[in-house]
Amino acid sequence: MSLDKPLYQGEQIKELIPQRFPIMMVDTLYEADECDCLTGLTIAQDNMFCVEGEFIEPGLIEHIAQSASAHAGVKAKLKNEPTPVGYIGEVKKFKLVAKPKAGAKLLTSIHIVSEVQNVSLIKAETKAEGEVVASCQMKIFIKE
Repeated sequence: MSLDKPLYQGEQIKELIPQRFPIMMVDTLYEADECDCLTGLTIAQDNMFCVEGEFIEPGLIEHIAQSASAHAGVKAKLKNEPTPVGYIGEVKKFKLVAKPKAGAKLLTSIHIVSEVQNVSLIKAETKAEGEVVASCQMKIFIKE
């Protein structure tokens, strides 16, 4: 894995996810394969989920969901299919270790545990500056 040569970053991320400013919570896709991906976000001070200099829980959950969306988007792109739209169906075992500070670079690993019809079950872990800040399991429903 190379953090120096991401697959997608900045405006290119719009090719993979349906979200747009101000709700875009992924700015980089570093790697992706059939079951795993690694994404990133540099937390801006003016991010809508940054409160008193800290990135709060809903922001972390949205970042994880959009990381899964970026993974689905890159897989669709490889098949010449449109970018899918997904919705968070369930968040389980969410663990907040620390609220990352504005300016921190998040790295989130997504692993697809299972996919059945239009539902994906993922496991996610988010790190900031090398330390785990959050983890969870999430069910995502893909709109037909």
